[in-house]
Amino acid sequence: MLIGDLAEKSGLSTDTLRYYEKIGLMPRPLRDGGGRRVYDAAILRWIDFLDRLKSTGMGIKDRLHYADLRTQGAASLTERRELLEQHRQKVAGDIVRLTEMLDVLDDKIDLYRRMEAGETVDPTFESCARTEHAAPPSKEVPKDEHRPGTRPRADAET
Repeated sequence: MLIGDLAEKSGLSTDTLRYYEKIGLMPRPLRDGGGRRVYDAAILRWIDFLDRLKSTGMGIKDRLHYADLRTQGAASLTERRELLEQHRQKVAGDIVRLTEMLDVLDDKIDLYRRMEAGETVDPTFESCARTEHAAPPSKEVPKDEHRPGTRPRADAET
Protein backbone atom coordinates (compact mmCIF):
# COMPACT_ATOMS: atom_id res chain seq x y z
CA MET A 1 0.00 0.00 0.00
CA LEU A 2 1.13 3.54 -0.63
CA ILE A 3 1.76 6.10 2.11
CA GLY A 4 -1.65 7.75 1.65
CA ASP A 5 -3.36 4.38 2.13
CA LEU A 6 -1.25 3.68 5.22
CA ALA A 7 -2.06 7.12 6.62
CA GLU A 8 -5.77 6.49 6.15
CA LYS A 9 -5.67 3.01 7.70
CA SER A 10 -3.36 3.91 10.59
CA GLY A 11 -4.89 7.28 11.46
CA LEU A 12 -1.47 8.94 11.24
CA SER A 13 -0.65 11.72 8.83
CA THR A 14 1.73 11.14 5.95
CA ASP A 15 4.09 13.64 7.60
CA THR A 16 4.09 11.58 10.81
CA LEU A 17 4.75 8.38 8.88
CA ARG A 18 7.68 10.01 7.06
CA TYR A 19 9.01 11.32 10.38
CA TYR A 20 8.73 7.88 12.01
CA GLU A 21 10.64 6.45 9.08
CA LYS A 22 13.29 9.19 9.25
CA ILE A 23 14.01 8.70 12.97
CA GLY A 24 13.98 4.89 12.73
CA LEU A 25 10.71 4.19 14.51
CA MET A 26 9.43 2.50 11.35
CA PRO A 27 11.50 0.45 8.93
CA ARG A 28 12.22 2.02 5.58
CA PRO A 29 9.71 0.71 3.06
CA LEU A 30 10.42 -0.61 -0.38
CA ARG A 31 9.97 1.82 -3.27
CA ASP A 32 8.09 1.24 -6.49
CA GLY A 33 9.40 2.15 -9.95
CA GLY A 34 8.29 5.75 -9.43
CA GLY A 35 10.13 6.02 -6.09
CA ARG A 36 6.92 5.95 -4.04
CA ARG A 37 6.92 4.19 -0.69
CA VAL A 38 5.22 0.80 -0.74
CA TYR A 39 4.25 -0.67 2.63
CA ASP A 40 3.35 -4.22 3.54
CA ALA A 41 0.06 -4.61 5.42
CA ALA A 42 1.98 -6.00 8.43
CA ILE A 43 3.26 -2.47 9.16
CA LEU A 44 -0.20 -1.67 10.54
CA ARG A 45 0.38 -4.08 13.46
CA TRP A 46 3.71 -2.39 14.21
CA ILE A 47 2.14 1.08 14.09
CA ASP A 48 -0.68 -0.10 16.37
CA PHE A 49 1.85 -1.48 18.86
CA LEU A 50 3.85 1.77 18.79
CA ASP A 51 0.64 3.71 19.41
CA ARG A 52 -0.20 1.48 22.37
CA LEU A 53 3.27 1.97 23.85
CA LYS A 54 2.86 5.73 23.42
CA SER A 55 -0.57 5.68 25.07
CA THR A 56 0.91 3.90 28.10
CA GLY A 57 3.37 6.73 28.53
CA MET A 58 6.46 5.15 26.96
CA GLY A 59 8.64 7.98 25.76
CA ILE A 60 10.01 8.33 22.26
CA LYS A 61 13.53 7.44 23.41
CA ASP A 62 12.39 4.04 24.72
CA ARG A 63 10.19 3.41 21.67
CA LEU A 64 13.16 4.16 19.44
CA HIS A 65 15.34 1.81 21.49
CA TYR A 66 12.69 -0.90 21.23
CA ALA A 67 12.41 -0.36 17.45
CA ASP A 68 16.19 -0.62 17.12
CA LEU A 69 16.21 -3.84 19.14
CA ARG A 70 13.43 -5.21 16.95
CA THR A 71 15.62 -4.82 13.87
CA GLN A 72 18.16 -7.14 15.54
CA GLY A 73 15.71 -10.01 15.49
CA ALA A 74 15.96 -12.96 17.90
CA ALA A 75 19.31 -11.75 19.25
CA SER A 76 17.47 -8.98 21.14
CA LEU A 77 14.51 -10.95 22.52
CA THR A 78 15.72 -10.85 26.13
CA GLU A 79 16.48 -7.14 26.01
CA ARG A 80 13.10 -6.37 24.43
CA ARG A 81 11.31 -8.44 27.06
CA GLU A 82 13.21 -6.70 29.86
CA LEU A 83 12.40 -3.28 28.41
CA LEU A 84 8.72 -4.17 28.27
CA GLU A 85 8.80 -5.61 31.80
CA GLN A 86 10.30 -2.39 33.14
CA HIS A 87 7.71 -0.34 31.32
CA ARG A 88 4.96 -2.65 32.58
CA GLN A 89 6.05 -1.95 36.17
CA LYS A 90 5.81 1.78 35.51
CA VAL A 91 2.35 1.37 33.97
CA ALA A 92 1.19 -0.76 36.93
CA GLY A 93 2.36 1.99 39.31
CA ASP A 94 0.56 4.59 37.20
CA ILE A 95 -2.63 2.53 37.41
CA VAL A 96 -2.38 2.37 41.22
CA ARG A 97 -1.92 6.16 41.43
CA LEU A 98 -4.73 6.83 38.96
CA THR A 99 -7.04 4.45 40.83
CA GLU A 100 -6.31 6.38 44.03
CA MET A 101 -7.13 9.62 42.26
CA LEU A 102 -10.39 8.15 40.95
CA ASP A 103 -11.28 7.33 44.54
CA VAL A 104 -10.52 10.93 45.55
CA LEU A 105 -12.64 12.26 42.69
CA ASP A 106 -15.48 9.85 43.55
CA ASP A 107 -15.36 11.02 47.18
CA LYS A 108 -15.45 14.67 46.14
CA ILE A 109 -18.34 14.08 43.69
CA ASP A 110 -20.24 12.21 46.40
CA LEU A 111 -19.59 15.06 48.85
CA TYR A 112 -20.98 17.64 46.43
CA ARG A 113 -24.05 15.52 45.65
CA ARG A 114 -24.77 15.11 49.34
CA MET A 115 -24.29 18.84 49.97
CA GLU A 116 -26.54 19.70 47.00
CA ALA A 117 -29.19 17.43 48.51
CA GLY A 118 -29.03 19.50 51.70
CA GLU A 119 -27.24 16.90 53.80
CA THR A 120 -24.97 18.15 56.56
CA VAL A 121 -21.57 16.74 55.71
CA ASP A 122 -18.81 15.92 58.16
CA PRO A 123 -15.91 18.29 57.34
CA THR A 124 -13.36 15.51 57.91
CA PHE A 125 -14.69 13.99 54.70
CA GLU A 126 -12.72 16.72 52.91
CA SER A 127 -9.40 15.14 53.94
CA CYS A 128 -9.45 12.62 51.06
CA ALA A 129 -8.56 10.04 53.69
CA ARG A 130 -8.68 7.11 51.29
CA THR A 131 -5.29 7.89 49.78
CA GLU A 132 -1.73 7.91 51.01
CA HIS A 133 -1.65 11.65 50.23
CA ALA A 134 -4.24 12.50 52.85
CA ALA A 135 -3.50 14.62 55.84
CA PRO A 136 -2.84 12.56 58.96
CA PRO A 137 -5.91 12.04 61.12
CA SER A 138 -6.31 14.77 63.73
CA LYS A 139 -6.15 13.94 67.43
CA GLU A 140 -9.05 14.83 69.66
CA VAL A 141 -8.27 18.01 71.55
CA PRO A 142 -9.81 18.21 75.01
CA LYS A 143 -12.18 21.12 75.51
CA ASP A 144 -9.79 22.97 77.77
CA GLU A 145 -6.74 22.74 75.49
CA HIS A 146 -5.84 24.12 72.12
CA ARG A 147 -3.15 23.37 69.58
CA PRO A 148 -0.07 25.60 69.57
CA GLY A 149 -0.32 28.36 67.00
CA THR A 150 -4.13 28.33 66.98
CA ARG A 151 -6.71 30.33 68.83
CA PRO A 152 -8.59 28.63 71.66
CA ARG A 153 -11.98 27.31 70.72
CA ALA A 154 -14.84 29.66 71.50
CA ASP A 155 -16.53 27.09 73.74
CA ALA A 156 -13.34 26.24 75.66
CA GLU A 157 -13.15 27.21 79.28
CA THR A 158 -10.70 30.07 79.85
